[in-house]
Amino acid sequence: MEKTHIPTASNNDEIDLLELAKTVWDKKRLLISIVVLFALLGVLVALVSQNEFTAGSTFVPQTSEQGKVGGNLGGLASLAGINLGGLSGGSEIPPSLYPKIVSSVSFKKDLLNATLNTQGNSQPITYQYYFDSIYRPGLLPLISKYSVGLPGFLIKTIKNNKVIDSPSNGYGLINVTENEFGHFKRLDNQVSIQFNEKEGFVSLSFSMPESLMAAQMAKFAEELLQKEVIEFKIQNAREQLKFTEERFEEKKIEFEEIQRKLANFRDRNQNLSSAIVLNQLEKLEAEYNFAFNIYTELAKQLEQAKLQVSKDTPIFSIIQPVTIPIEKSAPKRPLIVIVFVFLGLIIAFGYIFGREFFISVKDQWESKYL
Repeated sequence: MEKTHIPTASNNDEIDLLELAKTVWDKKRLLISIVVLFALLGVLVALVSQNEFTAGSTFVPQTSEQGKVGGNLGGLASLAGINLGGLSGGSEIPPSLYPKIVSSVSFKKDLLNATLNTQGNSQPITYQYYFDSIYRPGLLPLISKYSVGLPGFLIKTIKNNKVIDSPSNGYGLINVTENEFGHFKRLDNQVSIQFNEKEGFVSLSFSMPESLMAAQMAKFAEELLQKEVIEFKIQNAREQLKFTEERFEEKKIEFEEIQRKLANFRDRNQNLSSAIVLNQLEKLEAEYNFAFNIYTELAKQLEQAKLQVSKDTPIFSIIQPVTIPIEKSAPKRPLIVIVFVFLGLIIAFGYIFGREFFISVKDQWESKYL
């Protein structure tokens, strides 16, 4: 009896590469057309994209070594993959937390008030004023704003027209307006900070539409970050210095007053030798000596407090200072074109094979039910 070959499921599920290649070859014009269209679109996007310049600096924070766990123990722990840096007892901010400072609301508010010298403006302006009144976005942001982002833009416009009384100021909280929040989102993409834990250095960069502004904002952000770290580190020493200065000024006034009384008493009683006068003189001299000792001791403590503030102040060693960038950092126009070409290839292949699959499924359904 003659046997018929029954195709197995594995045979049906096999992919015929030659058939796929033939399908692509038959649709080569469509494939080339889609790829060329996306390549032209990529060239257009690359040309209308706005230039950006990135400036930055690299520095090493000289942190205190006092609060660390013993050197030998810490070295052995690091070899074992254990980080004992968190066990230090110093009141300083570790460099690993610098990104948290940069992303804080108070830090961003200070960045909005950074002064800039821009081309075409004789007077310095702030970062916020530049992006509110001077900056003109490119074509792509405008198209995105009034197409995909149109609903959000309308909602934002309606919210801005409403007068809302914020009760946060009455409670001493930080209030962020809608305008500031929009600037904050831009800052998140413009400022970048990284800490190299292995080498121990910090890299900070800032991107702006102009090279000079990028360097100015990078320098301002660097100085602001270092100021925040220094303020936190010397907070205790500065409070102690302030307390000592207040006590020193009080005792100085008291000492000068007793000194004046003693001098006046001696001037009035130069030739008198009565016991009462001598007792009063001894009493004033005792008060004077007591006040002088306190005054002298506070003067020493005041100098020690000043030295402690200087001692606790962190030092930042600048490895790479901020320089005005010459070459733009974005957009990467060749990369944009390549990405659009690959995107065109993916869409073209997806359309060709998807269309063939849909036709084959339709033919099978018609042959089975019609």
